[in-house]
Amino acid sequence: MSNYKDLEIYQIAFALAKKVHIASLKLPSFELYEQGSQVRRSSKSIKDQIAEGYGRRRYKPEFIKFLIYAQSSCDETTSQLGMIIELYPDLPDFYELLPEYVNLGKKINCFIQYVEANWKT
Repeated sequence: MSNYKDLEIYQIAFALAKKVHIASLKLPSFELYEQGSQVRRSSKSIKDQIAEGYGRRRYKPEFIKFLIYAQSSCDETTSQLGMIIELYPDLPDFYELLPEYVNLGKKINCFIQYVEANWKT
């Protein structure tokens, strides 16, 4: 890996953040700057935390710390999506996104375990 963009978890997080951005624009106008803004920020934070952590990969504890931040942002995003689904059940895009974020969370967790066990500093 020569770049954070080579990480599968980054690629997935980036693609999902784009999907969330587009889907959030379908929320009612009064939610664009409330629930919509929050889910956009949390979803984009995942990819950003992965990128920042990768930049600190020489320091294994720092790398792991930022991967845990990415995991936390993924959890926040799933929580936000769950709320949107409850409030706006007629918006199917969010139903499709939720399992994708659950899967991403699992992949981030597996990557954290890999780094903890195998990453050389």
